[in-house]
Amino acid sequence: MILPPATLGMLGGGQLGRFFVIAAREIGYRVIVLDPDPQSPAGRIADQHLVAAYDDGDALDRMAEFCAAVTTEFENVPAGSLAYLSKFLAVRPSAEAVAISQNRVAEKSFLKQHGFPHASWTDIRSEADVAQASADLFPGILKVARFGYDGKGQVRVMSRQEALLAFRQLKNEPCVLEQLLALDYEISVVLARDEAGSVKCFAPAENSHRHGILDVSMVPARTTGCMAGDAQEIAEGIAQEMGYVGTLAVEFFVVRGQLFVNEIAPRPHNSGHYSIDACITNQFEQQVRALTGLPLGEARAHSAAVMVNLLGDLWYLQDPHHSHEPDWAQLLAVPNLKLHLYGKHHARPGRKMGHFTVIGSDAQKVQESALAARRLIGIGDD
Repeated sequence: MILPPATLGMLGGGQLGRFFVIAAREIGYRVIVLDPDPQSPAGRIADQHLVAAYDDGDALDRMAEFCAAVTTEFENVPAGSLAYLSKFLAVRPSAEAVAISQNRVAEKSFLKQHGFPHASWTDIRSEADVAQASADLFPGILKVARFGYDGKGQVRVMSRQEALLAFRQLKNEPCVLEQLLALDYEISVVLARDEAGSVKCFAPAENSHRHGILDVSMVPARTTGCMAGDAQEIAEGIAQEMGYVGTLAVEFFVVRGQLFVNEIAPRPHNSGHYSIDACITNQFEQQVRALTGLPLGEARAHSAAVMVNLLGDLWYLQDPHHSHEPDWAQLLAVPNLKLHLYGKHHARPGRKMGHFTVIGSDAQKVQESALAARRLIGIGDD
């Protein structure tokens, strides 16, 4: 067990890292952040910010020297960096677990190997693979195997010819071609798992997306108790098979009452932000606890919640060529609304700049209030 005031390391300096720093410092830990961006939101509030690449040898050696344990903010930190640090100190989640989620081929192969439900797919590495793909995969979605997020690096394809054109559009990068499913809705499960295998699941969130980016998450999800329990059971099974230690998110498609795993995120998740205001222990404190060997906290929600993302588009509503700070007074006037701004240096369309969460005892009233606040700040329904 690693107790405060020990120093913890965070690879990644975005908003997820920022919330980790806040959670760690509230408990009494010090935090060193490694991120190449000198304006990174987490680095600006950490005890120390190492401005360097994630594979910079000197920076990694400094973390190994001063940190008692290290974790990561996102899955695209080089697994080699995590493996290197693991020679000297605790690294949670492990490089092997993170590597599964870094590559869609590895991720979907893992799901198939362990019998977790997922859409049909095939590995695409050449135009010949497109030509030989099963006809059952059309219509489908062609996704780059690495570095795709928030809808980036994905193209819907209705036919083999469209898939071939999309593969060329994606510069012949290794891809997966996945069958397009007729979704009822989407949910996600965030959980924390400690080194002994104990798991605490947060209530599943029902998620809606806008232009490929998460827009709204609602808790409780409008799903059956059986469906929610099944999703949590699958997520726990994935964490167990990965030997995962830390906070993990599993995204699901619901299709005709059946669950299909969409993606695994080896970190806290945007759809789990509601836990900051609506749960006894939030997803970031759980990340700290799993990293340091503390007992996991109670993940139970004490309120219904709706989380709404705030993207950089809001800064350009007045003038498409110049950014202007939105009028936060409108949101802050809502008494059961919690505003979280990430302190990012520059707003740009599609960039996650913050979120707000509305909480309360009546789920329907919370939903109505959150959607009204969403409209009030200028977010349309397109």
